[in-house]
Amino acid sequence: MNWKQIIKAIKENDTIIIHRHVRPDPDALGSQAGLKEIIKHSFPNKRVYVVGEEEPTLTFLARMDNIRDSDYENALVIVCDTANRPRIDDQRYMMGKQLIKIDHHPNVDEYGDLSMVNTTASSVSEMIFDLYEQGKEEGFRINNEAARLLYAGIVGDTGRFMFPNTTKKTFQYVAELVTYDFDRSALYAELYSVEDNISRLQGYVLQEFELLISGLCTIRLTKEILKKFHVSPEESGQLVNILSNIQGIKAWVFFIEEEDQIRVRLRSKGPVINEIAAKYNGGGHPLASGATIYSWEEADKLVNELESACIAYV
Repeated sequence: MNWKQIIKAIKENDTIIIHRHVRPDPDALGSQAGLKEIIKHSFPNKRVYVVGEEEPTLTFLARMDNIRDSDYENALVIVCDTANRPRIDDQRYMMGKQLIKIDHHPNVDEYGDLSMVNTTASSVSEMIFDLYEQGKEEGFRINNEAARLLYAGIVGDTGRFMFPNTTKKTFQYVAELVTYDFDRSALYAELYSVEDNISRLQGYVLQEFELLISGLCTIRLTKEILKKFHVSPEESGQLVNILSNIQGIKAWVFFIEEEDQIRVRLRSKGPVINEIAAKYNGGGHPLASGATIYSWEEADKLVNELESACIAYV
């Protein structure tokens, strides 16, 4: 579908509640809060909220709203950057009168009364800028804060424009976003500066990773290791790309042990990994996915599947 029906729904509703996925990254927050800013700037009389658990390392981007169940009555609910319903943060999303999905992951779960899924988009933040572009004639406007948020989301999901999902359209949209008044240097500093404990854990990862003959690289961060370096499972996500420049690597996986589960972060330079992630309570993009397992025996099985994918990839 095109954006027209979504633009119409936004204009027709006075209360709009925007969700995104659990464990948010810059694109999830950038698209969610950026959309809020665009709607509020364009239509000041609308009540627009963003909801979900806050990620302590990303509160500089946006803070969430605390709303009541009753606020969902007759509300339009929009879910950003979330491929499947179990990963939507705050399950009250079902309490609104209409649901819209805006996403760039493979459409494995076709939820929503309306949806816009574009797997060629670099990020959902890029898609929200596209929504703004399509809605200009309908009164949609962008401001400095929306530009900051969407820029952060695009930067995050393109790896500072280094990932292959970066397209000509991405650069065209970014070229317009940077004309707005926000401090890009300060934003980069917030996005990429790390505490000393994270740096020390980074050193551990670079010493202890295992590179297999298949081209698969693995690292296991147990509860004991995280405790030793005073790093939370959420904070460890900042390290997921530090293995990407290792020569001969085809894919890599971080196993991060929590109290009652093991979080899995998967990245690839070619082998498709989201289909494997889907077998382990996860999913995502073909080259960037996440999963959840509950034992180290499951971790071994997942590694075997990833190895097979790396071996098959030429």
